Amino acid sequence: MEQLNARKLADEYLRLGGHRRVVIDDNVTSIRSWEPEPDEAEAFWKAYVETLTPEKQRDVELLLPTINRA
Repeated sequence: MEQLNARKLADEYLRLGGHRRVVIDDNVTSIRSWEPEPDEAEAFWKAYVETLTPEKQRDVELLLPTINRA
């Protein structure tokens, strides 16, 4: 698979049914998930997001739905 940008990675992960959500606190991001993910979404995350540098992972995480309040 060709190198995808952060938006394409986040969109594909969500399209596959991924449930992870980003939490942003004091400009630090973390990921939360409260339910099991479809196998395809989990495999995609592990293959294409977890293998990125921390900076590029953060770029993808920031494009996921957030649980922060506006």
